[in-house]
Amino acid sequence: MAYATYIDVQGRMKRELTSTEITICDNYLDDAAVLIDTFNANASADAKKLVSCRMVIRALGDGEEDIPIGATQGSMSALGYTQSWTIGSGGNVGELYLSKLDKQTLGYGNKIGSYSPTQELVVEDIPL
Repeated sequence: MAYATYIDVQGRMKRELTSTEITICDNYLDDAAVLIDTFNANASADAKKLVSCRMVIRALGDGEEDIPIGATQGSMSALGYTQSWTIGSGGNVGELYLSKLDKQTLGYGNKIGSYSPTQELVVEDIPL
C-alpha cells in the first residue's frame, strides 16, 4: 500500500509527469512503502508520505537539472566529455533509497540511549 499518490509527487516537482512516468511513479510508490515499512513501520503517516515523495522524485529526477538529485559532489569537463557525481546517501541515480534526512524524518537517528540484551534476564532487583 503506497503512502502517497502520483499527484503528491507531481505537486513537489517542477514539471508535469508523462503517462509513462505516472505508471512508473505508482510502482515506485508501492516499492517505497515496502522500504519505509522495513525501516520503521511505526512512523507517522505524514512522514511516510513525505519520504515516499522524496524517494520517488530522486529516482525519477525533476527533468530540469543536469545535476542528479541527492548528489553531494560533482564534476564536469568539456572536451574530454567527462561527468561524474557522488550520491551522498549510498544510493544511485534512478533507484529508490532512504537518505540520512529520510531516516531522521522516519524517526531514527534522533535518539540517545542503549539496550542491554541481558536486561531481560534480570528477574528481580537484589538490594545492596
